[in-house]
Amino acid sequence: MASRVWTGWFGGAACALALAASLLLAPMPVQATEEPNEADPKPDAIVRSGLPVPRFVTLRSGQVNVRTGPGKSYPIEWVFTRPGMPVEITAEFDTWRRIRDVEGTQGWVHQSMVSGRRGLVVTGEVRTLRQAASGTAPAIAQAEPGVMGKLKSCKGDWCEVEIQGYDGWMKKGEFWGAYPAEEVKD
Repeated sequence: MASRVWTGWFGGAACALALAASLLLAPMPVQATEEPNEADPKPDAIVRSGLPVPRFVTLRSGQVNVRTGPGKSYPIEWVFTRPGMPVEITAEFDTWRRIRDVEGTQGWVHQSMVSGRRGLVVTGEVRTLRQAASGTAPAIAQAEPGVMGKLKSCKGDWCEVEIQGYDGWMKKGEFWGAYPAEEVKD
């Protein structure tokens, strides 16, 4: 995604004028600030729900507006159209959640647009869904990269999943939607 630069109403001339003015002004003395307190939330990660950040969730609706900031006054940057798609909440501000998708794209959505249900997206190459949590267990089905599914539980390196009606097991490294050391319970 291309970055955007806003130069104001007068374009680059205003920036050059502001730079020249700043060079002519004498620097103001800077007072020492307090060291940040470990208990203070980071400005971009104000947690309101009490749930851990970051965390994985899924999109609740088939049309989710993703905004550039936490509020309806911010423009819609894009629209997600896949209900059940897993996303990662990376910050919270009031009733807004900053989310990141499997490709790393971020934006803000209202909390009502996400669900606590867990999902997954198959990554890498074609992956095998197995009958048990073992690389030698019989195969049930195969899933191509980009296929979404439900994440039921994880213990260790293996997760119980449902993909297009097939229940089975996959290793955490074969999909996006669970942290490496995370245990997920039904």
